[in-house]
Amino acid sequence: MAEPALEERVARLEGKTESFDARFDGIDRRLDALDQKVDRFREELGCRIDALDQKIDRNFQWTTGINVVLWSTILVALFFRT
Repeated sequence: MAEPALEERVARLEGKTESFDARFDGIDRRLDALDQKVDRFREELGCRIDALDQKIDRNFQWTTGINVVLWSTILVALFFRT
């Protein structure tokens, strides 16, 4: 069985490598789309974390205020008891 000539082999390899550009372009487009999705998700997650942080701060302030009033009432009651 005779091997194909060098020119034929090179031509076949050149044909295969030409299709690589289209494949790489497709991969680049998909990676760009994925990058945009990740960026949008990161922004949304950041907004949710900020909202949660504000909610925790409000609840902490309320809890602290209630504790201060509670302990003040207990101390005043103990002070005037005796």
